[in-house]
Amino acid sequence: MKNKNVIIAPSILASDFANLQSECEMLNNSEADWFHIDVMDGVFVPNISFGMPVIKAIKKHAKKPMDVHLMIVQPERYIKDFKEAGADILTVHLEASTHLHRTIQEIKKAGMKAGVSINPHTSVTLLEDILAEIDLVLIMSVNPGFGGQSFIENTYSKVEELREMASVLNPELIIEVDGGVNSNNAKELVAAGANALVAGSFVFKSENPAQTISSLKKG
Repeated sequence: MKNKNVIIAPSILASDFANLQSECEMLNNSEADWFHIDVMDGVFVPNISFGMPVIKAIKKHAKKPMDVHLMIVQPERYIKDFKEAGADILTVHLEASTHLHRTIQEIKKAGMKAGVSINPHTSVTLLEDILAEIDLVLIMSVNPGFGGQSFIENTYSKVEELREMASVLNPELIIEVDGGVNSNNAKELVAAGANALVAGSFVFKSENPAQTISSLKKG
């Protein structure tokens, strides 16, 4: 039986940019729930991805929510711009946001769902004071900046710990995991308490991406 409660968010960063429209149409027609869009600035992470023009191009074709993950310094500068570009969910990094509470308020005020992401070395306990205010936590299960990395095993216990905290502070919290997610660890992540999975290379580099999405959805 399919676990409809698990959100599958394929990462556009791993798609074929030369065929962006057909990649978007494939996701529209698949069992994917969200479009996951990674924005990197070459400062917070050692890589540069894409900005507003590409996001706007994706928005023209996407028929599902756009889950935008900002791996950038001072993300608060661009909240309105990402809303205008088409973001439905905007996630900022705990490590990049000096005034995180204010940034979360601004994201919500702009009409988006607000998420906070943490790097592999960051403890989930640092989210305690903000947990009740946010819609989503994105746990990085690889060091952010490059696709195709190996999954960090400690992620399971971080998900469990966060789910326990959320059961008291924010029972509706979406716990999303990004990095090295595949059919080998998806089930275990969901069992630990994750309810949204980001998959990039595993989906787009597979022979049949739509089928791969379906298999992740089944768990």
